Amino acid sequence: KLDLFQSCLNVGFFLGSLPVGYIADRFGRKLCLLATVLVNAVAGVLMALVPDYVSVLLFRLLQGLVSKGSWMAGYTLITEFVGLGYRRTVGILYQAAFTVGLVLLTGLAYALPNWRWLQLAVTLPTFLFLLYYWCVPESPRWLLSQKRNTQAIKIMNHIAQKNGKLPPDNDVTGKLSPSFADLFRTPSLRKHTFILMYQWFSSSVLYQGLIMHLGATGGNLHLDFFYSALVEFPAAFVIFVAVDRIGRRYPLAGSNLVAGAACFIMIFISHDLHWLKITVACVGRMGVTIVIQMVCLVNAELYPTFIRNLGMMVCSSLCDVGGIVTPFMVFRLVEVWRDLPLAVFAVLGLAAGAMTLLLPETKGVALPETIEDAENLWSPTLPSTLCSQNPLCTSH
Repeated sequence: KLDLFQSCLNVGFFLGSLPVGYIADRFGRKLCLLATVLVNAVAGVLMALVPDYVSVLLFRLLQGLVSKGSWMAGYTLITEFVGLGYRRTVGILYQAAFTVGLVLLTGLAYALPNWRWLQLAVTLPTFLFLLYYWCVPESPRWLLSQKRNTQAIKIMNHIAQKNGKLPPDNDVTGKLSPSFADLFRTPSLRKHTFILMYQWFSSSVLYQGLIMHLGATGGNLHLDFFYSALVEFPAAFVIFVAVDRIGRRYPLAGSNLVAGAACFIMIFISHDLHWLKITVACVGRMGVTIVIQMVCLVNAELYPTFIRNLGMMVCSSLCDVGGIVTPFMVFRLVEVWRDLPLAVFAVLGLAAGAMTLLLPETKGVALPETIEDAENLWSPTLPSTLCSQNPLCTSH
């Protein structure tokens, strides 16, 4: 029942990826964010109140259908709000908040051992996100892509006024409608989509798998989870330092290799040396955390505006497939051999590290607005070309 409960959430993530991604690209990031937050909050409260296991699964599934969509819509929104110079910072801070939540969750779970009270404690605060209706505007990039020029210009003028800048030129493109086929229509986008899908899948298996493997084979569940959550803070620091100095591609590849190598090394560590196994597992957790945070950033940077959210949701749907199979993979494979899941994790991580090198470097490159921009990401002259055409680029 525990395996099915966890997998049910990831089934919801997977089933909701395409429709929620389409809604965000067709009807707007803000509408998608508010709608998914409301459904998630209501379903979370009802899940804590229903009396039977089947009803719990249904509301857990409903939470899965929308909760990832709200997270992705928020990430896309802030990525599109800022210029090139701040994209890294806001992306890291957005995900650092997730790490803070993990650390707080450990204390909450310890203080509230009853799962119903814990569920209410983590759900009720999400109703506050509905206040974003008054404080967060729609993405001007998305408005421009939909030819809603008046609204976009009004928001950009407001931002420019608050920042003490001149408003950007009113350059607009024709209205573009998102399509699932656009993710595979051209050679570069097709290659990027398949590689990113594998990156999301492997990172999901390693991230959740290491946590579950510690829970299945470790000592104190709360402390092991707390230690492994703490390493996500230095992971954010590593990204902050490396991503604009070295770039995206090599840190992403290296982090995959570190995560895979850590899983491989853990196979040969005696279970009597629990402290050493936890230490190496934390190194692997830090590596895969860097991967997850960076693949979000790279995913957003590789797709044009009108399919950016759809591209992130479709590629990350493989993360949900990983989440579905991981509980069964961990808890069933440990019955065959205690360290068999680690061998699988090692292969996945090392392969992901090699595949990363097939992606283009997006350091210093403005967000693409059209499929042609996305196809030309390998071009060494792209940054200046795109920036000169992009009213929301660095200087604004």
